[in-house]
Amino acid sequence: MNIAVVGTGYVGLVSGTCFAEMGSQVICVDNDPVKLKKMQDAEVPIYEPGLEILFLRNIVKKRLSFTGDLKQAVLGSDIIFLCLPTPQGADGAADLQFVMKVADEIGKILIDAGDTEYKIIVNKSTVPVGTSRKVEAILAGHGLSHFDVVSNPEFLREGFAVDDFMKPDRIVIGARTENAFQKLKSLYEPFVRQGNPILEMNNESSEVTKYAANSYLAMRITFMNELANFCEKAGADVDLIRKGMGSDSRIGKRFLFPGIGYGGSCFPKDVNALIKTAKDFDSELRVLTVVDEVNHAQKEVLVTKVLKHFGGDIKGKHFAVWGLAFKPNTDDMREAPSVVIINKLIEAGATIAAYDPAAMETSKYYLEGKIRYASDEYDALQNADGLLLLTEWNEFRNPDFSKIKAALKTPAVFDGRNIFQVERMEQEGFSYYSIGRRAV
Repeated sequence: MNIAVVGTGYVGLVSGTCFAEMGSQVICVDNDPVKLKKMQDAEVPIYEPGLEILFLRNIVKKRLSFTGDLKQAVLGSDIIFLCLPTPQGADGAADLQFVMKVADEIGKILIDAGDTEYKIIVNKSTVPVGTSRKVEAILAGHGLSHFDVVSNPEFLREGFAVDDFMKPDRIVIGARTENAFQKLKSLYEPFVRQGNPILEMNNESSEVTKYAANSYLAMRITFMNELANFCEKAGADVDLIRKGMGSDSRIGKRFLFPGIGYGGSCFPKDVNALIKTAKDFDSELRVLTVVDEVNHAQKEVLVTKVLKHFGGDIKGKHFAVWGLAFKPNTDDMREAPSVVIINKLIEAGATIAAYDPAAMETSKYYLEGKIRYASDEYDALQNADGLLLLTEWNEFRNPDFSKIKAALKTPAVFDGRNIFQVERMEQEGFSYYSIGRRAV
């Protein structure tokens, strides 16, 4: 099958590479000449575990190629995936300008070519309900008739995106014709050989499914964060409570870990987009409004602990930070709690030295000139008055505690991800603060 993927961010590049891995002929389109040159030179432009080997293999096999020529890609493909950014606008709504612009360009290309070949245009971007109708209207406005617009949301976790694509829990296809369903099912059947479902629904239901899933997960995280804050005051241990809750089959174990708030490219944006879309339909989702408010507040919880430990004054203090990315196994800094926390500490007069295994280069866009970047986690500790753990990278889980203690001016550790055990930190002689557990 001949496939075009328009946009080569996390979703587009992973999707295109994985389709090629299953034998399709894939051409990826991007209008960033620097990024395009990297990909044409067989350089992966994003950090995503497991992607590089598939990327290189399919370039060598000539199943995966890259171009800046949208016309070439559209005319040479049966299915055209739109994997375009839909950033949050000032009012919280998803900004659809890139999706609409490319839809308009595709319409012009196809009508100029004679509109003789049937094409499927697939929205894989995260878009609000009604977007498929808008894309259909744009294409029909050019006089096109041989096309279908499909909604096919992605459910990829950064850091696990390749595994999620190759072995999905489910495939959701929103379409209006049996032909479109059959074409997409044929494309995806190799990915669900173990029997995971391909779910057929209308476009509108498919569009809402993506937002509903992400918003529900964000709500679980936020509930645990609020519960953790309560546990600290009540003398309870949120880790024990999490285990008690997670053993209930109706609840399950995932997304019950408290911390310093969710970030990334999906949860914050999707929660706000669903809030705004619901208001547009005169159907307010009040619980999500609270979720968003609580998440913003949670990003400052660790700062409050730091200030309290140092008597409310950290002017002239110097802190080490381990972890900058919004989650491990990615270099993504979008909506990362670390940015909020570091900026708050700097505003209070502190200085920062930070280390992250993957995100230091990316973080310069958000923190350029404000912090020192360390060569490794122990280099970050030098002359620091305390250590803040902001991302739960595996390499931080079992460090040399004697080395940490020797390097710090004061043995104070502020753990925003509950990486360490309270009892161990107490034995090691640290002042230790985490989320939803007793301080020592």
